[in-house]
Amino acid sequence: MTEASILFFRACLVLLAMPIYLLSFVGIWEPFCKKIFFPFFLEKLSAVHERKAKKQKQELFRNLPDFTSPSGELKLLEIGTGCGANFQFYPPGCKVTCTDINLNFQQGLLRSMNKNQHVHYEHFLVAAGEDLHQVPSGSVDAVVCTLVLCSVHSVNGTLKEVLRVLRPGGAFYFLEHVAAERSSWMYFWQQVYYPTWKLIFAGCCLTREIWKNLEQANFSELKLQHISVALPWMPIQPHIIGYAVK
Repeated sequence: MTEASILFFRACLVLLAMPIYLLSFVGIWEPFCKKIFFPFFLEKLSAVHERKAKKQKQELFRNLPDFTSPSGELKLLEIGTGCGANFQFYPPGCKVTCTDINLNFQQGLLRSMNKNQHVHYEHFLVAAGEDLHQVPSGSVDAVVCTLVLCSVHSVNGTLKEVLRVLRPGGAFYFLEHVAAERSSWMYFWQQVYYPTWKLIFAGCCLTREIWKNLEQANFSELKLQHISVALPWMPIQPHIIGYAVK
């Protein structure tokens, strides 16, 4: 019954979103989404998410200075920087390298940089999380990734690159929306929304159990917490938050 219900509601959603499916079929939706819709949507979502998760983020990044290298510098790499929603939480003087696969976030990113001049911005790299070859091995003290692992092609591939670029004793900070409890109504609706949501929101997957990838990666220490971020009417309320040490 549940499988049939999921397929029925998925079909209803496809009908509602038929114009987008047609635009995708003729090759128009993806470039429009990448250049205009998704940067606009992400900036608005980031503002809402920021209000709802600000305290958790403040707590998450509180111990970032503990990972300052012996030289006294804190070199930080952010995967999927987007509009720069995390800059405000970084300690003064830390050196940040930004990466993203989408150059169309530049306007929002520049606004965030101008607001957060306590941070030193070193580079912007066009790079996917699974391929950070421009970043030397063992060269950064911390890697940050928030609301990104839902849409990378390979979570394990991205975590492998995180471990490569981190120096021994460096830390990986994460805040990601994840799959809900399998017995919950939220998980039911995540499965219903999944295909259409992924199409509309640039490959974002609703049902990834990212905590399992983190538990299986070769980190020496993992601090991970399951939390709920109050985002009414959205299927992305379940989150994981924490950091892992190389």
